[in-house]
Amino acid sequence: MTNNFNDTSDFYDAVADDYHLWFRDWDSELEREGLNLRRFLRPYNATTVLDASCGPGTQAIALARLGYTVTAADPSPGILARARQNTEQYGVSDKITFVQSDFQNLHNAVTGPFDAILTKGSAIPHLLQDHQIEETLLIFYELLRPGGLLLIGMRDFEPLLEDRPRFIPGRVHDDPNEQIITFDLWDWDDGPPITVTFNSFIVRGGGNTYRVTKHPVVFRALTAEEVEVVMSEVGFENFQAQRDRWELLMTATKPVN
Repeated sequence: MTNNFNDTSDFYDAVADDYHLWFRDWDSELEREGLNLRRFLRPYNATTVLDASCGPGTQAIALARLGYTVTAADPSPGILARARQNTEQYGVSDKITFVQSDFQNLHNAVTGPFDAILTKGSAIPHLLQDHQIEETLLIFYELLRPGGLLLIGMRDFEPLLEDRPRFIPGRVHDDPNEQIITFDLWDWDDGPPITVTFNSFIVRGGGNTYRVTKHPVVFRALTAEEVEVVMSEVGFENFQAQRDRWELLMTATKPVN
């Protein structure tokens, strides 16, 4: 049986300075995220956005650069510190308000309503129990304005449950002073619910000498169907889903009346 509470802060604190290594080019990722998110937000005339799992600021900074007013939340103090540094680097500090909060305390940390709420990077599957997912989506519902948009980006584990892959290749960065290699080893647990521990490895070095660090973090093997059911139960409508590289992007709206 999986423990109820999944504390991810140690993981994200530990990888905060290395988070960009999971991307080929973080500047290009910011550009892409901004254009992609604007495509979703434009039909809703959104100007205020809550990024409920901001990480190092990938989505928050991308949106702020496009003129959106962003509230960015994350429970990890280390990743929030990195996000603030990144925000200063890109000159959008005046467009982003940072708060330290997990999903289930957002209603105490921020004041809505927001035109749109998003959580990407597969943060929702860090919630291991049904009631935690339901409470979180209900808080999103309460913080969203009528007619507003909810966007969830996560890995869809449904097609992975049969084969349960173990080795997931990452990136190779050939820096002038060292080579950096990332990859994951996944450890599956039948639960219930079924969970996967991502053991994220970062290998650094050159020649015959490399050093390795391992950072584990737990995800629930959540599926799009499970998320859609809970969205409907808490009141969302107009559920849609589409794939974007490794992420499944799911959207829904809060009814106007």
